[in-house]
Amino acid sequence: MVSSSGVLVLFLALALALNGCFANVGNLNHISRSLLQNGLARTPPMGWNSWNHFGCDIDEKIVRETADALISSGFKKLGYEYVNIDDCWAEQNRDKNGRLVAKASTFPSGIKALADYVHSKGLKLGIYSDAGFRTCSGKQPGSLGYEQIDADTFAEWGVDYLKYDNCNTDSSKPESRYPRMRDALLRTEHPIFYSLCEWGRDHPATWGAKVGNSWRTTQDINNSWISIASRVDLNDKWAHYAGPGGWNDPDMLEVGNGKLSREEYRSHFSLWALMKAPLLIGCDVRSMSSGTVEILNNVEVIAVNQDPLGVQGKKVYSNDNLEIWTGPLSNNRMVVILLNRRESRASITAKWEDIGLESSHEVQIRNLWKYKSLARTYKGSLTSSVKPHACKMYVLTSAYN
Repeated sequence: MVSSSGVLVLFLALALALNGCFANVGNLNHISRSLLQNGLARTPPMGWNSWNHFGCDIDEKIVRETADALISSGFKKLGYEYVNIDDCWAEQNRDKNGRLVAKASTFPSGIKALADYVHSKGLKLGIYSDAGFRTCSGKQPGSLGYEQIDADTFAEWGVDYLKYDNCNTDSSKPESRYPRMRDALLRTEHPIFYSLCEWGRDHPATWGAKVGNSWRTTQDINNSWISIASRVDLNDKWAHYAGPGGWNDPDMLEVGNGKLSREEYRSHFSLWALMKAPLLIGCDVRSMSSGTVEILNNVEVIAVNQDPLGVQGKKVYSNDNLEIWTGPLSNNRMVVILLNRRESRASITAKWEDIGLESSHEVQIRNLWKYKSLARTYKGSLTSSVKPHACKMYVLTSAYN
């Protein structure tokens, strides 16, 4: 059994939730939370980011076609609204006025024209910079010392999201550098989602809520089961710091980038949804397989991520690579994931005592990946056989409603 003050808070929240006392849950879970006042991120952001699939091989044609694909695939209607350009979009040097300049060979129309195009589709454009002298690729200037001029430039271009990295710095703490860009962005009076990306080194969950709208809790993800699983664990410890306005970020999604099984990608997406992580697609959405679409467009899993209660779920039980994760949802519900990290199929039982319910409590259960409610009500426990590296994801509702 995993125990921590965060789990105890969650158990109390769950008990209250299943008895119709959701008005108190937010206060229990987000005690002493000081938020960045920019009015954004009431739910975790959803969209796409270029880095996981394209790296530095990004250009305006890809970005425009990605915006088009989010529309044609129906993903925009599901909430995927940000089209985010990562590193390598700018020239090596600033112009004579000290401004960042879009790379002529790959973004010849400029960022303003690209933002206009994305906005014409009803989507939002994101961009990338760094709280250092150069970005992580070393191929473009960072924003250290240029915070206000860059913030003003992004606002003039109509940028809606800034991912702010932490490479090539002056060795000062990110706690002193990241607020400078926050203040610069606020002075523009243009709403820009502010994503802190200092990889969890200085525990940004403990200070990020008053600085940004999300904060990376981990190093960069890669397209492997080990990477995904380790980021889940690293992110879990900070659960009680997340909530509406500011979210823990275990990095972008790898779903659709090949190599992993369908079950592993389902587990990846399910856990990110339960943890209220940003759902930023990291594959090429112009050429998604039907299996990738089936995962990324699961409206019921997305609804868990976007639930207005905004409480990050947690791991509440772990034994021999079999795990139970749970979290409260609005309208007297809770989400439960049974996760099998083993290399072989296993039976997992969620006892009500493990998920914060009285043993006598009777619930109705819906399987989110089957889009199907179970035929009977359950009391005391729930058992399911789970494939290796797979999960079962359920929403439980009190049968007394």
